[in-house]
Amino acid sequence: MRSVLAALVSGLLFGLGLTVSQMINPAKVTGFLDLFGDWDPSLVLVMATAIPVTALGYAVARRRRSPICSSDFNLPTRTQIDWPLTAGAVLFGVGWGLVGYCPGPAVAALGFGNPATVLFVGSMLVGMGTYSGLNSLFSRQPRHAL
Repeated sequence: MRSVLAALVSGLLFGLGLTVSQMINPAKVTGFLDLFGDWDPSLVLVMATAIPVTALGYAVARRRRSPICSSDFNLPTRTQIDWPLTAGAVLFGVGWGLVGYCPGPAVAALGFGNPATVLFVGSMLVGMGTYSGLNSLFSRQPRHAL
C-alpha cells in the first residue's frame, strides 16, 4: 500500500509540475520547436529547472542502499544502442514535434477533456498495444546493434 501511495503522490506532483510549466499545452511545445518562427523560449526554463532537480534526486538515490518503497533499485542494465531504441526515439521525437505532446503531458491534459488530446492518448494506447503484440510475436529473433 505504501508503494501505491508513493506512486500516486509522485504522479500527482509530476502532473502538477507539467500543468504549472504549461507542458500540457501543445502550443507551448510546438512554439519552443519553432526556431525560425515565433519561438517560445520558456521551455528552456522548465528544462533548466528539471535538470538540477533530477541530478539531486540521483545523488540522493546513489547514497541509499535501497529505495524507500522497494527492496532494491530496478535500474536499466542494457547499454547497447539498437534498432528498436533508435526507431522509438525517432518516432517519439517526430510525434512530439508534430503534435506537441508526449505521454506524460498528454495523460495529464486528459482532465481538460480536449477531443484532440483524447484522440492522441487513444492513438498512443493503440500504438503501444500494437507494439506489444508485435514485440511478443518477434521477440525470439535477435536484435541487431547499430
